[in-house]
Amino acid sequence: MNRMEKSQEIYKQLFGNGVPAANATDPDFQDILNPFIFGEVCYQGDLDIKIRELITLVVLATNQTLPQLGAHVHAALNVGLTPVEIKEAIYQCAPYLGFPKALNALREINEVFKARNIALPLESQKQVIEENRFDKGLAVQVEIFGEVIAKNRQNAPTNQKHFQDYLSAFCFGDFYTRGGLDLKTRELLTFCIISALGGAEGQVKAHVQGNVNVGNNKETLITAITHCLPYIGFPRTLNALACVNEIIPEM
Repeated sequence: MNRMEKSQEIYKQLFGNGVPAANATDPDFQDILNPFIFGEVCYQGDLDIKIRELITLVVLATNQTLPQLGAHVHAALNVGLTPVEIKEAIYQCAPYLGFPKALNALREINEVFKARNIALPLESQKQVIEENRFDKGLAVQVEIFGEVIAKNRQNAPTNQKHFQDYLSAFCFGDFYTRGGLDLKTRELLTFCIISALGGAEGQVKAHVQGNVNVGNNKETLITAITHCLPYIGFPRTLNALACVNEIIPEM
């Protein structure tokens, strides 16, 4: 198949037989967009369509491009992602985007779920309680990043130690321990979220190493950041790629 035929195949899987609204006003633009995203980018690498849609969802949430997020929630359901998987991907954004942006994304998702007759709230995926959220979060941190976590905690000035505690209990305890998505998927999504933010290259590098530590190889990261490209543009994509190459040099 050529890229036009490929794009039609993927587009139909995601959106059915509908016609993009932009066809009526900007057909030339749509003629550039569809073959590139759905006929080229979606065929690069070996990530399956479900993981690709989860990446799309978190990047659109990061960008706060909410109309497109709503469309891709429909697409995610169409290709077999569960409501829990969709919600957990957006919950995973909260420590990096902040609560207001995550809530904006959740509101858009909830509207789609209501339109699709998906009952809310969904079954809880919480795996920690108040008494163990710190310890369980710290354990996940160490699993992802190794001994550097102990050094970070030890070296933090007294007036900044609470940031290390928040990372362990909140970012990793409250979110990374949740059900619905496995650790490899959460860490891959985090890499995409932070890459999409821009200006966070130090954290991107840390999460490149974190991805390697949990079993996501360089080709997976390259495919993931390639998938982000149409939604975040070349500057942020190339910055993230430079981080990947710095942490995992080409042989």
